[in-house]
Amino acid sequence: MQQEHLGDLDGQEAVIAANTGHDPVSTGEAGLEPTSGEQAAPSEGSEPEAQPASSTMEELLEGSMELPRYKRGDFVKGVIVGKTDSEVLVDIGGKSEGVVSGREFERLGPTGIASLKVGEEVLAYVLRPEDSDGRVLLSLSRAQLERDWRKVEQLYASGEAIERTVAGANKGGVIVRLGRVRGFVPASQLSREHRISAAHVEAPEPGAADEAAAAAEVAGTSMEAGEGEAASAAQSAADAAAEQRWAHLIGEKLLLKVVEIDRRRNRLILSERAAAREWRKQRKEELIDQLRPGQVLEGRVSTLCSFGAFIDLGGADGLVHLSELAWQHVKHPSEVLHVGQEVKVQVLSVDSERKRIGLSIKRLAPEPWETVADRYTVGQLVEGTVTKITDFGAFAQLEDGVEGLIHVSELSDRRVKHPNEVVKEGDRVTLRVIRVEPEKRRIGLSLKRVTDPDYVDMDWQFAEELDDWDADFNAEE
Repeated sequence: MQQEHLGDLDGQEAVIAANTGHDPVSTGEAGLEPTSGEQAAPSEGSEPEAQPASSTMEELLEGSMELPRYKRGDFVKGVIVGKTDSEVLVDIGGKSEGVVSGREFERLGPTGIASLKVGEEVLAYVLRPEDSDGRVLLSLSRAQLERDWRKVEQLYASGEAIERTVAGANKGGVIVRLGRVRGFVPASQLSREHRISAAHVEAPEPGAADEAAAAAEVAGTSMEAGEGEAASAAQSAADAAAEQRWAHLIGEKLLLKVVEIDRRRNRLILSERAAAREWRKQRKEELIDQLRPGQVLEGRVSTLCSFGAFIDLGGADGLVHLSELAWQHVKHPSEVLHVGQEVKVQVLSVDSERKRIGLSIKRLAPEPWETVADRYTVGQLVEGTVTKITDFGAFAQLEDGVEGLIHVSELSDRRVKHPNEVVKEGDRVTLRVIRVEPEKRRIGLSLKRVTDPDYVDMDWQFAEELDDWDADFNAEE
């Protein structure tokens, strides 16, 4: 069998030259060089010179076919030629088979042993070049570990993200496995969603330290000893809580990226956050290519800030500006949204160069100004809430998305230097509609005309209409 030995071997021709002193590529012996154009012939009557033995080349080749020599730490490829309940025999091209036995056999475990098939090619690690029986002692588990480390190094070099299942957790983060290599994901490298979910893990019950101190005192220990045991119990409880903080992630699959390798310390650090950044960057580019203005999508509120809300569209965030959150005036997004809320949004713009997506929530709701003329008429009395005060008047909200202006001249019959002399933000007041301009999104309001006698007849008529509506409603019930 042709085998692959990972140590340094001399070339075939160099071995032949070293063993014989001859150059294997020379064309003749000294004194027998051919003349120009023809081969020199022996003189007539002379005795033919003795020819070299026919076995010389065979011996030369036989001497050159030295068996490979191994040393501890070599990695060799071989083929499984036998398997028993206590060992695995591997043909590695030596004078005898390599063997996996003893502790190295046990390290494979039942599943690993069962997976090995006769005729299968395997990579093995040389533990001992020769045992008392002349066999090469091998380790398949160490070779697999080496293979896994090499794969990890390839992942680190390429920056490729991989998906792995959480195998364990401690107070510092979670543990994953890449083959036989143990990797660690620090808590700081977990995604924001997982860190938020961990914040809801129940803390240990308060008073555990007090109970431990009381138990120590009942047992007859001194106060100092009781306090020491209480402190120890409290610390244990805190450690247990920290351990449980990430335990809920065990069994979950995480998208991870290798961020640090130190083989000498057997250290492998991975990051979910780094992998998420790479994935979101790629996903954002895909979405920007696919999205078109007017599309309606579902997303989740990821961040709230003073100028709007960012919506996660499944790998890319779009911005709903403060002015696009609702038809009514919104001072801060927290008035209408919360992080984690599922919402529907409409795509307003897609900037492929700046990688920005503009969204709107309010445009999926009816525009209240389109039907303002159906609900408000000049002279009508309405209720409103003062939302903003300026030098020239005060704005009052009549309904979501509809505000009217109370000009400073319409606040009072007396002279008013500034609106805050009469009203303040948050005041709930009764107002008279004095102008309706839906096309300009304007409604003029008056506070001083609420009791204007010129509107008495209109007020009476409106009151009678209300009585008629109440009567019809009661009759239907």
